[in-house]
Amino acid sequence: MKSFDVVIIGAGAAGLMCAISAGSRGKSVLVLEHARKVGRKILMSGGGRCNFTNMYTEPDNFLSQNPHFCKSALSQFTQWDFIAMVEKHGIPYHEKTLGQLFCDNSSKDIVDLLLSECQAVSVDIRTRAEVTAIEPLASGFQVNCGSQSFRGQSLVVATGGLSIPSMGPHGFGYKIAEQLGLSMVKTRAALVPFVMDKQWQSCFSELSGSSLDVVATAGHQSFREGMLFTHKGLSGPAILQISSYWRSGEKVTLDLLPNTDIAAELITARESSPNIYLRTWLARLVTKRMAEAFCRHWFEDLPLHQLSNKKIQEIATKINHLSIMPNSTEGYKTAEVTLGGVNTDHLSSKSMMVQDIPGLYFIGETVDVTGHLGGFNFQWAWASGWAAGQHLE
Repeated sequence: MKSFDVVIIGAGAAGLMCAISAGSRGKSVLVLEHARKVGRKILMSGGGRCNFTNMYTEPDNFLSQNPHFCKSALSQFTQWDFIAMVEKHGIPYHEKTLGQLFCDNSSKDIVDLLLSECQAVSVDIRTRAEVTAIEPLASGFQVNCGSQSFRGQSLVVATGGLSIPSMGPHGFGYKIAEQLGLSMVKTRAALVPFVMDKQWQSCFSELSGSSLDVVATAGHQSFREGMLFTHKGLSGPAILQISSYWRSGEKVTLDLLPNTDIAAELITARESSPNIYLRTWLARLVTKRMAEAFCRHWFEDLPLHQLSNKKIQEIATKINHLSIMPNSTEGYKTAEVTLGGVNTDHLSSKSMMVQDIPGLYFIGETVDVTGHLGGFNFQWAWASGWAAGQHLE
């Protein structure tokens, strides 16, 4: 049985960063990856260009049962530290919007960066390595992988969450945690599109592919970004963001025309252009297709002079304060991340080590820390991986 200072299960963003961090301290590192290639989620992210971090990363960009937990790791390895690595490797990148940084060329640039850094510190990466059992030893852990067994003085679990189950292994890190007696914060799909009911779909599936800038609100949280109509319901950045805060059976409020006081604008237009129809007036603010759909299903398409103040207020409420009740989300199949995970009460926020099991670490998406859309989940992967690698023995 070959021994290493640390065995890392999972060669995604968090696992590879942990390997780099530990290797840079002279530790012998083995990374076991079940898939035939490393970093598959990195490769598919950001439309193939990888939204690798966000310039405005702050603890407030993360959800957790303990909102303070992420602070230590994020301060140990910041967005600027990862940007420095990107620049060191000469990878061209750009800011798309709201601090979101993407590769100019391909997500493969980020995977190549990580593999190059791993190679520089002699990390042993083995793909097609399916872990079948983990056994705590008197000192360290035995990891069985088919007919082979490895011993690690430290064991790091970096297997990701439940999102995109085709990537596998589905929830393996959670099974390890439960096997070792750790409690979980209930998991659910996050950063995921909404599925609307059949009535909504029959009205608005015709708008599939159309988008507009909205403010989406659930509870006390709001996001202003793009919203996309789909055949099943709603998607786009604003919807993905608010989905992390939405609970089944709750309503979501949408302002379809932020910064436009529809009531005031309609009253003014009624005086200045009394004979134009509502559909024509709306088409100045949204697309013609949307204006037609809204008038077909929500409003009577009347000349503006026939709109009473009460009717105008009803129209304004529908557009500026649209209350919707999602049927569900599309679930883990299309979710970008998983909410919940290993309860942070078990972990050291400084080192990511399980407090009652020396040498055992959980990092990345396996932990109950989930970022907003826009590069924050990658930054959590880099930061939690780096922190663990810096502190393991």
